[in-house]
Amino acid sequence: MTSIKNSVALVTGGSRGLGKALVEELYARGAAKVYATARDPRTVTHPDAVPLALEVTDPQSVQAAATAAPDVTVLVNNAGISLGAHSFLDAPLDDVRREFETNFFGPLLVTRAFVPILQRNGGGHLLNVHSALSWVGLAGSYSATKAALWSQTNSLRLELAPRGIGVTGLHVGYVDTDMTAQVDAPKSSPHQVAALALDGVETGAYEVLADDVSRQVKAGLSGDLAAMYPQLSAQRS
Repeated sequence: MTSIKNSVALVTGGSRGLGKALVEELYARGAAKVYATARDPRTVTHPDAVPLALEVTDPQSVQAAATAAPDVTVLVNNAGISLGAHSFLDAPLDDVRREFETNFFGPLLVTRAFVPILQRNGGGHLLNVHSALSWVGLAGSYSATKAALWSQTNSLRLELAPRGIGVTGLHVGYVDTDMTAQVDAPKSSPHQVAALALDGVETGAYEVLADDVSRQVKAGLSGDLAAMYPQLSAQRS
């Protein structure tokens, strides 16, 4: 288990949305320092956060961030993109690749850079932000990237446990952020999700299911595929 109080955290994509809420919640729980990363660090507005430039798909940028933040004990891989590549047949292949570069390879690059730092600082915790779409293929390549990140997280949990590093995966449906501005559906508050995520870090939870949608979708994984995808039943009728 990892205490947030007096910890040093780094949040990728920490200037807005869920990332900004995580930065605020970390400080509310007594974190000693929080690095909030963004492509443009000038967009970080929290008065106490340490703005840090980071492009998660650029190995040099990732290494520069690791050099600038050698005291991190809690790493939050939150940065992600959705380019609307919902059709594997029709979406531009470059958009599919960009989503994978940011949502799968980005967290991997950041984790590889910061694991030695977490170890040197006595262990710590990794929080990866997934989605309910990790478990249901309704958003094309975005769903695929989150499914791949979920698998990455599960593998890292096993690999990092002997090094004293805990790993939590956060799953949630729609969160009220810029990314979901055009979505007409119930949305969770970023601050509520951030609080539940950090509860999970502090209790050593393997996974946090932050809303009813994520709980229902995960429960459906053990059922028949036609229950998860009613379109299949419609095609048979």
